Amino acid sequence: MAEPVVRAAAMADLPALAALFDGYRQFYEQAPNLGEATRFMQQRLQRGDAVLLVAEHAAGRGPLIGFCQLYPSFCSIAAQPIQILSDLFVAPGARRGGAGRALLQAAHAQAAELGVARLELTTARSNHRAQALYASLGWVMDEVYLAYSRQVAD
Repeated sequence: MAEPVVRAAAMADLPALAALFDGYRQFYEQAPNLGEATRFMQQRLQRGDAVLLVAEHAAGRGPLIGFCQLYPSFCSIAAQPIQILSDLFVAPGARRGGAGRALLQAAHAQAAELGVARLELTTARSNHRAQALYASLGWVMDEVYLAYSRQVAD
């Protein structure tokens, strides 16, 4: 099988991208909601407020097999732009075929092209497979800072 191809997502990818995003949300124990996934992905594509990369088995052929989504941010301490790799998902039937690795490498390349100081991501403590992939590509787990969050709306 050919190496996965990664490219920027386009509006024509919306149905397949939304299905992958819905699968991603279900992986994190959200109820299936293809309508909400479609609305959210359509907004990102229209507004251009996220970098959306998609993976497929071969350029322009076959269904999308994965995606990652990065949001621009800043690091005040470094006084430089960073990106938050918010979402990374590979369809269950395509896992262990190199798509996750290809998406992470493409995310790193586009960040370097944009002059981003660093990429950041979070993952579930139980997601050991993903953690092993991140470590194999040079990602370092933060052991200094604790992350907190607070809901604003119900």
